[in-house]
Amino acid sequence: MTVLPDVVRDADSVLVSGPPMSGKYDLFIRLLAGWSDAPVVVSTGRTAEKVRGDYERITGGNAGDLVVIDCVTHEQGEKVPDTPTTKYVASAGNLTDIGVKFTDVVESSAGIPRAVGLYSLSQLLMYWDPERVYQFTRVMASQASGEGWPFVGVVGSTAHDEQVIHTLHEPFELVVETRVVDDERQFRARHRVGPPTEWTGF
Repeated sequence: MTVLPDVVRDADSVLVSGPPMSGKYDLFIRLLAGWSDAPVVVSTGRTAEKVRGDYERITGGNAGDLVVIDCVTHEQGEKVPDTPTTKYVASAGNLTDIGVKFTDVVESSAGIPRAVGLYSLSQLLMYWDPERVYQFTRVMASQASGEGWPFVGVVGSTAHDEQVIHTLHEPFELVVETRVVDDERQFRARHRVGPPTEWTGF
């Protein structure tokens, strides 16, 4: 498992940005697992069951304390009731409902040191304009920060134009970029100001 540099682990909020198949999701899961034994994943593209399987495969750990806000299962027509560790939202386009379920998780997590992940912003951009997604992300990042929980989001860098990507960088303290060079997945980290770190394989 990649040991993420301190600059990444010590950040309060991180945006993982890169092209398809460059390891964004792996880094996202590893970062959450490095931050907390009981993270919260807002999943706009994968079912809770799949997220739990991915989490265990990538981290080698147990996903028992992982909380998933699942925006997929109901949209696929399967009506499953909420449980303490899985909350369901009608679709990834329903930002209000995602916010309500996230607030539920916050209120029922007294004293549990969590971390929050949103996978992915690109999915939300299929429903909403960049400004609305930016506002939603900012509110969620600030709510997480209020609990002392670090926050990570993911965006596909090639799926949107540069202006959109730039707007979405705004709520995050640090951006981790991913790429593939000669079949090796690599990442680097950069703050809003100053030079990025070196590219590192993972």
